[in-house]
Amino acid sequence: MFLELIAVIFAGFAVAGVVMLLNSAIGSRLPRWLAPVAAGLAMIGVTIASEYSWYSRTEANLPEGLVVAEVVESRKLYRPWTFLVPLNERFVAVDMATLRNHPEQPDRHLAEVFFFGRWAPISQLSVLADCGDWRRAVVEAETEFSQDGEIAGANWVSPPRDDTLLTTICGG
Repeated sequence: MFLELIAVIFAGFAVAGVVMLLNSAIGSRLPRWLAPVAAGLAMIGVTIASEYSWYSRTEANLPEGLVVAEVVESRKLYRPWTFLVPLNERFVAVDMATLRNHPEQPDRHLAEVFFFGRWAPISQLSVLADCGDWRRAVVEAETEFSQDGEIAGANWVSPPRDDTLLTTICGG
C-alpha cells in the first residue's frame, strides 16, 4: 500500500514536470492550470491501473497448488469506469496441494479455502466437500471425524450445481 502511494505521488510530480518543461520549451503558451490538472489526472490514472492490476499480480504470486475457484467482480457508482470494465475486488482460492480424503470415503474431501480481497487481510477456512451428494460444510468446533471417515456435527449446505467452490474441489 505504501509503495502504491509513492508511485501515485511520483506519477503526479513526473507529469507536472513534463508539462512545465513542455511549457518552457514552447515559450509559456500553455495555461497555468494545465500542470496541476495533468498531475491530478496522472495520479488518478495510476490509481486506476493499480486497482485493475491487483488481481493479476496477486494471482500470479499464488503458491503452487492454490487454484482460483471464484472471482468477485465489482461495479460501483463512485467508480463509473467499472460499468465498462468490472473490477476484480476479491477472489476465493482452494489449496489443491493439501486436499485430503479418507480411503473409505473417496467422495468426501477436506480442503483449505483462502479468501483474498483488495485492501483486506487473507482469511482461511477448512471446508468439507461431499462430491457424491453435492454439498459442503465449514469445519467448526463441533465437527467430529470418526475412524471410518464419517463426519458428525457438520452443517451441510446444498449449493446449486454450478457452485464454483465444489466444482473446483471435486475436479469439475
